[in-house]
Amino acid sequence: MTVTVKDVAKKAGVSPSTVSRVINDHPSISVETKKKIRHIMDDMGYFPNVTARNLGKQRANSLGVILPPLDSNDRIGNPLYLELINAVNETAHEFRVTTAVASAKTAEDLLENVIRMHRQKQVDGFILTYSEKDDPIAQYLFENKVPFTLIGRPAEKESEIIYVDNDNQLLGKQATEFLLEKGHKNILFASNVNQQIIFFERYFGYQEALMLANLPTHPPITLTQPEDYAAFPEIIEGTQATALVVIDDIFALRMIQLANLYGYQVPDDLSIISFNNSIFATLVHPYLTTIDIDISDLGRLGTQKLMEQIEKQPSNGVQLVVPHQLIQRETVIENPKKH
Repeated sequence: MTVTVKDVAKKAGVSPSTVSRVINDHPSISVETKKKIRHIMDDMGYFPNVTARNLGKQRANSLGVILPPLDSNDRIGNPLYLELINAVNETAHEFRVTTAVASAKTAEDLLENVIRMHRQKQVDGFILTYSEKDDPIAQYLFENKVPFTLIGRPAEKESEIIYVDNDNQLLGKQATEFLLEKGHKNILFASNVNQQIIFFERYFGYQEALMLANLPTHPPITLTQPEDYAAFPEIIEGTQATALVVIDDIFALRMIQLANLYGYQVPDDLSIISFNNSIFATLVHPYLTTIDIDISDLGRLGTQKLMEQIEKQPSNGVQLVVPHQLIQRETVIENPKKH
């Protein structure tokens, strides 16, 4: 037999109206009561009539997760986005809502997907998992007053957009300081993106650490086109660099391959430190020295901030100094020229 609201209410020892308010997550019901009744609903196998409830509330009860344009194998295979989606899913489940993913190979196709999801009311709001300059997706969401949370610091309208972010400048600074402690003085910053805000912030942190140490900074090595890779040995020779701060783990593996191609050994000739401590950090030798950042915190808080907007609650942007840990493995050694 189908379990009804009255059945749940009887077992919980409350009125059917109380169960209904729990289903609708009404603020008048205490957290303890909500947990108790939801536990009973799960035990009894009761599922609310979401369609009828949504028609009454004009809600889709679903959140959209927007991935960046998947225009490269590095982006397609980046486990960071899978971690984010998992954290969003888990948090959305606590709010009794579902998630839908928006993805495409190009920014144009991605924008079409987002517009369709919005106009067809498939979702109540979006979590934008990246931050870039002049991003048409962010512009569309902002201009059309669509509830959304940005993961990363906005390139503009910082006081008007709800966002959650790490202190990426601090992370760039601390990664560079670790290399300085190992005696490296000619340090470069390498990236395969040059328009994402995370690139600017981590590069600024790199610059800050070197300037505080009264050491020269260098323009970033931005390898975004195939021809850029050919200039690598000339840059290393010209700067006499002994170490690299690299934007993330996946690109760090590419930098190790590139160094080997031109006769440089990691870490003997070049020490490398990166970010994220992803699964790729220990797939091949040398294992990556990397900064472990709990990316799940961003997904969790991003979802909470989006739900605050959807529920018309006061909300504001948050910058997190998330607990992070430097994992020293095999790609950083003492600079043999330190002494």
